Amino acid sequence: MLSQLFSAIYSETFTPEIYFICTAVSLVLGAVIAFTAGFRAKQSKSFLLALFLIPAIVQTVIMLVNGSVGTGVAVMGAFSLVRFRSVAGSAKEIVSIFLAMATGLATAMGYIGLAAIFVVIICIVMLITSFIHFKERDDLVRSLKITVPEDLNYAHEFDEIFEKYTHNAKLLTVKTSNMGSLYKLLYRVELVSEDDIQKFIDELRIRNGNLEIAVLMPETEESRL
Repeated sequence: MLSQLFSAIYSETFTPEIYFICTAVSLVLGAVIAFTAGFRAKQSKSFLLALFLIPAIVQTVIMLVNGSVGTGVAVMGAFSLVRFRSVAGSAKEIVSIFLAMATGLATAMGYIGLAAIFVVIICIVMLITSFIHFKERDDLVRSLKITVPEDLNYAHEFDEIFEKYTHNAKLLTVKTSNMGSLYKLLYRVELVSEDDIQKFIDELRIRNGNLEIAVLMPETEESRL
């Protein structure tokens, strides 16, 4: 019984019944992949629709070019052009697309049982990881904006505080404000702990004369491949 799940439902030629069965399985598995990719994540409607349809589309294309080397090479070139005409996606989005394409390949070969098992295993892993927060050092990176008076030697004024509350601090930009009477400093800092942000700001306020201070999340893009 178990071995039948890993065997193809057709060998050389496929009938209309086989095609409709494979297409129905591709659409169901595509819906599972789209749901998993959109679970606890902000994904566009068009991207989820693409994940839903990719397995059925790939399955149909592979069935059509089965046994034709020339047509297969042409289709491979067409697939490669799609990547260059699309915007860069996150690592999770690219994994989801590869999962959808692999599902279409499996159903096209008639391995619908294997395709279902494969999708279920990968989607379960993706769902589990969506509940797990991997603490990274990038989570403690912040943008620090400090306003200082023009007579303050800011070059080393905050070194002692930075050593106490950050792993590292780098001055990115300096610009004048209020007719040159103030300087606005922008630092990229890696905090030791998020719990000490208030103490960190309080000690900075003592040094900059209680002028404006802001601690912000840095403007970074999601991890991409």
